[in-house]
Amino acid sequence: MALELTGNKELLGSALRGSRRDLSRLLSLIEKGEDVAIPENTSTKKSMILGITGPPGVGKSTLVGRIISYWKKEGKRVAVLAIDPSSPRTGGALLGDRVRMDSADSGDHVFVRSLSTRGNPGGISASLMSMVKLLESCGWENIIIETVGSGQSEIKIVAFADKIILVDGPDRGDIIQAEKAGIIELADLIVVNKSDTPGALKVAETIKSALSFSNENDSPQVLLVSAERNTGVDEMMELIRYSKSPIWRDRIKIRERLLSLWDYRLLSSSQLNQVIEDIETGSISLEDGLDILSR
Repeated sequence: MALELTGNKELLGSALRGSRRDLSRLLSLIEKGEDVAIPENTSTKKSMILGITGPPGVGKSTLVGRIISYWKKEGKRVAVLAIDPSSPRTGGALLGDRVRMDSADSGDHVFVRSLSTRGNPGGISASLMSMVKLLESCGWENIIIETVGSGQSEIKIVAFADKIILVDGPDRGDIIQAEKAGIIELADLIVVNKSDTPGALKVAETIKSALSFSNENDSPQVLLVSAERNTGVDEMMELIRYSKSPIWRDRIKIRERLLSLWDYRLLSSSQLNQVIEDIETGSISLEDGLDILSR
């Protein structure tokens, strides 16, 4: 339902004028499934949307904190949407990534929001597209999306981000899973974090070797970084600033956006719970349930 009540219109207007509190309230409404009538951004200056993805435990949140600090020094306003795992029963977030970001509480130039996946396929919140649009309209110049690290479904991040950094660690060995998922082909830059620990260089060389077998000329660069020690971060940001995403990614982006919208409509259907109950009791089949939800 669109925000048609006067109070809610005032809430939107207040957020557009810079109220962080009302921005948070609007994001909560969007997360709950409200259809917020966000005005189109008429400015020629588009926000930079950076996706940070990779398996759990590789230091993504610490790295995001360094990125925030880097952009703050440039005088940029940075908003972070940190997508956390959700409880399958309540839909609520199980983690709070903002507690692991050193720059999370650093004044008016930074806004950090933790989101639940709410069981959405791919570990990406179904309402993320509207949230990004709202942040853009409210004047946040740089937007970071940190994903939950849910394996092969991480490919969905391409639907929302302009640039993607894939993060791995020296003790993970998950690059093979990334290859299977296809996310390694979609990354603009691959970062091996914790470069000061044993095994980091070997992992980086393994990734480079795997990429060398590709016939493509647009394979991502591989960079060693230590977010903890703040080494390699400046080089990482320069590489991501000037990297150019391949043209073929546009078609994949459109496809993933369509799939995300389909997932959103399915999960937000008022008939979903009844269909699940009917399938559970055997009164309808899975195919019947899908037909009902897609009408």
